[in-house]
Amino acid sequence: MQALERREKGKIRQWYRAAIAALMTVGFAAPTLAAAEPECALGTYRLAGGGIIDIAVAGEGALRWRDLDGKTGELKRDGDRWRSTAGWTGRPDGLHVRFDCAANTASFGDRTARRIALETRETSFTSHGTSLVGRLILPPGTGPVPIVVLLHGAEFNSARDFNSLQRMLPAAGVGAFVYDKRGTGASGDKYTQVFSLLADDAVAALAEARRMAGPRGARFGFQGPSQGGWIAPLAATRTNVDFLIVSFGLAVSVADEDREAIAFQMGLKGYGPDVIAKAQEIGAAATRIFASGMSDGIEAFDAVRERYRGEPWFKDVYGNYTHIILAMTADEIRTKGQAYRFGTPVHYDPMPTLRAVTVPQLWALGGQDIDAPAGETSRRIAGLIEGGKPITLAVFPKAEHGMTEFETAPDGARVSTRYTPGYFRLLVDYAKGGGLESAYGDAAIERPAAGKR
Repeated sequence: MQALERREKGKIRQWYRAAIAALMTVGFAAPTLAAAEPECALGTYRLAGGGIIDIAVAGEGALRWRDLDGKTGELKRDGDRWRSTAGWTGRPDGLHVRFDCAANTASFGDRTARRIALETRETSFTSHGTSLVGRLILPPGTGPVPIVVLLHGAEFNSARDFNSLQRMLPAAGVGAFVYDKRGTGASGDKYTQVFSLLADDAVAALAEARRMAGPRGARFGFQGPSQGGWIAPLAATRTNVDFLIVSFGLAVSVADEDREAIAFQMGLKGYGPDVIAKAQEIGAAATRIFASGMSDGIEAFDAVRERYRGEPWFKDVYGNYTHIILAMTADEIRTKGQAYRFGTPVHYDPMPTLRAVTVPQLWALGGQDIDAPAGETSRRIAGLIEGGKPITLAVFPKAEHGMTEFETAPDGARVSTRYTPGYFRLLVDYAKGGGLESAYGDAAIERPAAGKR
């Protein structure tokens, strides 16, 4: 149960959905608006002299820009233009943007840009009797291109609305297939975290992407972020795929994720091994509850947290899912806690699946990830590389979950400032299948043996 995406939380408004659906069609011609409504500006732009900037939804009345180097900011209307603030800090960064929707152009500061005419096709397909809604986006032109099927983390929102990689990859020459996982967006059924079912959905999405792409599909792969890091390898063992990308995912169980998160978070706050072990007792009791479907072990959890509730460190216990029930009474766990019955396979061991995957893999991890700590995962992936698996491991030392860098407030809270440099370009280069550059930002990269890529 990966931590939910903490950027742009909340449900998108219905009028945004309609606007995005209207925009995402081939040959879109946007209305001319003096200051550009948010839906008018959405898309990916090529800057004069080089560079790509994507414009996406960031909540009602706001936009978020991202470039391939990782810089990002939020845009809010300021008269006849849009004013940018750096990262997620809310601090002005000096950039002002204007959109000319009729001309499909924009100005980013003193640089001009033109919207890239990506080829977009909407679709629906079926998996286990459920209708899922997807979208194929291809780079301009008619030649064959690699295509990445974008999987999901644990988020509840629509990937078709919020996943900016669906445009950023095609703008850089890599096709993308994005879909709303079951129980989200316009797709059917209820939300679930049953990995095997979600892996079958990914297999169905790949088949639909192949069908739609036809001769333009040169090679196909999965990209699994966060919770998708468990699902993508499962899907790769159930279908023919050319490559696999895992972003800020894990090679340990969900239970181990919570245990490691507690240790990493408490260590960052300066607590020693004795305190960490006590905090992990609380996490182990919480794990028993989540593994049982929120029914078993409630009394034991109540007892262990009562034993430590008066300790000065108790307030800092968080973990990945332990925090969800830490403040609930036993009765609330039995009632409100039922909302967290997602079918999550808490003790699922991903290693047998990873050993069974034969195609080349890229693992991109954040060295400062407090939601899905990279330590044990990177050690296990390095062991697979040493054993001859065709895996490339890139650990970005300053990145947290979501591959963002951050600054730390006096109270210890993190505020994201940008995406870590090199991450987006690494995804693009790996999907294209050629040789990788010698460096991507400050990532420590471990490569497979010669001939294994």
